[in-house]
Amino acid sequence: MRIRKNDNVRVMSGNDKGKEGKILKVFPDSGRVIVEKVNMIKRHTRASKDVPQGGIIEKEAPINASNVMLVCPNTSKPTRIGKDQLSDGSRARVSKKSGEMIND
Repeated sequence: MRIRKNDNVRVMSGNDKGKEGKILKVFPDSGRVIVEKVNMIKRHTRASKDVPQGGIIEKEAPINASNVMLVCPNTSKPTRIGKDQLSDGSRARVSKKSGEMIND
């Protein structure tokens, strides 16, 4: 999976198409991600130690990683991600749109 936590992404398909947000959590096993303020669901919860009030809580649900694209920090447009080998032998993520490195 080429997108990581704290990356800025745009939703490309689904009910929240066009929305942008930061990735809060990545699930590489299932290929899903949780994006801030995207795919909101309502969860009915009983009062507990963590949630003393209880009631209906809105939270983000995971969406498929194939439905989001990384927003290039340089051009502010959605872009695909490539890998490039640096001179010291390490690898870096590269924006396909601008050709520049993406800071990790």
